[in-house]
Amino acid sequence: MRMTVFGTGYLGATHAACMAELGHEVLGVDVDEAKIERLRRGEVPFYEPGLPEILQRHVDSGRLKFTTDYAEAAEFADLHFIGVGTPQRKGEFAADTTYVEGVVARLSPLLTRDAVLVGKSTVPVGTAVRLQGIADWHVRGGVRAEIVWNPEFLREGFAVKDTLTPDRIVIGLPGGADEQSPARELVEEAYAPILASDPCPVIVTDLATSELVKVSANAFLATKISFINAVSEVCEAAGADVTVLADAIGMDPRIGRRFLGAGLGFGGGCLPKDIRAFMARAGELGADEAMTFLREVDSINMRRRERMVDLTVEACGGTLIGKTVAVLGAAFKPNSDDVRDSPALNVAGMLSLKGAQTVVFDPQGLDNARALFPTLGYADSALAACEGADVVLVATEWAEFVELDPAAVAEVARGRFLLDGRNCMPGDAWREAGWTYRALGRGIPVRPASHTAANSGRLVTS
Repeated sequence: MRMTVFGTGYLGATHAACMAELGHEVLGVDVDEAKIERLRRGEVPFYEPGLPEILQRHVDSGRLKFTTDYAEAAEFADLHFIGVGTPQRKGEFAADTTYVEGVVARLSPLLTRDAVLVGKSTVPVGTAVRLQGIADWHVRGGVRAEIVWNPEFLREGFAVKDTLTPDRIVIGLPGGADEQSPARELVEEAYAPILASDPCPVIVTDLATSELVKVSANAFLATKISFINAVSEVCEAAGADVTVLADAIGMDPRIGRRFLGAGLGFGGGCLPKDIRAFMARAGELGADEAMTFLREVDSINMRRRERMVDLTVEACGGTLIGKTVAVLGAAFKPNSDDVRDSPALNVAGMLSLKGAQTVVFDPQGLDNARALFPTLGYADSALAACEGADVVLVATEWAEFVELDPAAVAEVARGRFLLDGRNCMPGDAWREAGWTYRALGRGIPVRPASHTAANSGRLVTS
């Protein structure tokens, strides 16, 4: 097939490259000429494992091309995916759908034949219907531009796998599951190579449900994370161990262990803005009381960051003035360079405002971190960040941090205090090397992670 993908950020560039990998001819479209030039050279403008190889392969083969010309895109294909950003509006909780609306308004009058516009961006419910009105207003007489919705479920660090082998495909149509139309046929044809090689559930539904699926999934995951972080506060107060507790309740098949990792909480470009936009849209629909619990989910999440700052102040004897803190991690999660709403970088910034000399290292996110927080100190390695540090704070669970040698860090650090913001470090090994080890939600000494009860039938005590 021939298809276009509007937006070449994290979602759009990944979708375009993966559609080319499936055998389609793809044209990526963006208004950013500099980004388009990089993509034409086969360069990915962000970090995502596995994507550079696929992008380069299909740029070289000619199956994947990029342009800033909307007229070229309108002529190129009849199937157009929209993957532009929907950031949080400044000063509000609501999502800003300006970029999605702009694509539809600009593309529609250039269409010379019927086309299908497939939204993949995360949007407030009701957006697709509004976009259909925009398309109808701008399209030429005798030409039909139909809006359908196909939400994405990508995990940063696993985006290629999630695109090529998804766990479900959701297609929202104006007529719902009963609709049989050329639009449905085009979207199903686009995903036919996936379904032929590794079948997954395909859920065909109405537009409103398809829009709600993604924000509801993110809201549920955010709730699960904030739940275990709320419990971790009780664990600290009671002297209990939240990691053993999470192992135990995670063995219940109704609950599961995933997303029960207590620590600094969630961040990134999706969960925080999506739960806030969900609350805002529910209020607009008159259903604000149904989503009020998400305010507490958000509050718990932000409180974890403040708790980590408090622990750092405590470790430094009550003041950060004249103290050096090494913050290991800037990206909101490992295998990513995304620092949007990153708990790690947020904590580093708060420590700096309280007077600490804060030195940050991250394997992939340094350039983005420097752009966002230019006044922080940065190092080129984990050990360099720890030089002269009174406290070492692990804020992103990169494998190289977990594997750090406590003795090697002790040789360069001034203090011997390790704060584990992700409950990922082998605490016993650090204690045995002479370090004081503290982690969120773990009020008493515990065995290393390898001795926990997770995925084991052994009786393990804390």
